[in-house]
Amino acid sequence: MDLWQLYIFCKVVEHKSFSKAGKIVQLSQPTISSHIKDLENHFGCRLLDRLSREALPTKAGELLYQYARRFIALRDETEMALNEFKGKIKGRLAVGGSTIPGGYILPQIVGAFTKRYPDVSAHLYIGDTRKIINDTLAGKCELGIVGAAAKDKRVRQEKLIEDEMQLVIPASHKWAKKKSLSLKMLLTEPFIIRENGSGTLKSIQANLNKIGYRIEDFNVVAVMGSTEAVIQAIKSKVGVSIVSTVAISEELQTGKLKVLNIKGLDLKRSFYLTQHRHRSLSPLGQAFIKFLHKELDSQYPS
Repeated sequence: MDLWQLYIFCKVVEHKSFSKAGKIVQLSQPTISSHIKDLENHFGCRLLDRLSREALPTKAGELLYQYARRFIALRDETEMALNEFKGKIKGRLAVGGSTIPGGYILPQIVGAFTKRYPDVSAHLYIGDTRKIINDTLAGKCELGIVGAAAKDKRVRQEKLIEDEMQLVIPASHKWAKKKSLSLKMLLTEPFIIRENGSGTLKSIQANLNKIGYRIEDFNVVAVMGSTEAVIQAIKSKVGVSIVSTVAISEELQTGKLKVLNIKGLDLKRSFYLTQHRHRSLSPLGQAFIKFLHKELDSQYPS
């Protein structure tokens, strides 16, 4: 067993495919299979099940994946520490973002960071809040930015910026001339929500609970897996929804969508910098967080 084999194993697990992993590490599929077989012989158990077109980890494989990610993270941290000692910011940075920060805030900041430090290879993973928190705990991401507070005690979070959500409707909607409406008016209107695990949905649910309502009180007609899907559904007049204004700035400028306030409902929330409480940040991660704070302070002054 060596780190290279563990790295290959992680790529197979993450992409659920021997061939996709081979393309990433530039090895043939038979060579990938040989490395996995060597690991299985070393540990004396099956690590991956070949099911249909997917390669999925067994229980032993899931356990190995958790430790393998820690080995690889420690290797990266070692290399970055020595580069920093030599006065260089260099290495691989893995950052996660839930739908809003991952799609609308982090790309610009990560891009600016890699321009400042061209020897950095940055990987931005995007998913719902639950996935990004899990990826951070698993070591796939060194840090993440999500739209909801985590209850897991292994997670350390810091509030970064405040986000404002509003009711979003098509420009041709019957409420288009209104600036606000009551929550009771909204309950019978066809309503679109995000999937379970979404920070947006968690925030809406928490704010509704404060005033004695639940998401089940709404006339939910569709559940979408991304904010972009919600926006497209609103444009197609499937229903209305509560969305971050960060995600619809272009549509508001062109007049395709309108926003309304909901009387008595506070729709403000925070984005949280999320890290593993018991894992030390690499020097590169520390450098990125300093850069992140500086960029956000200039873009979202308090």
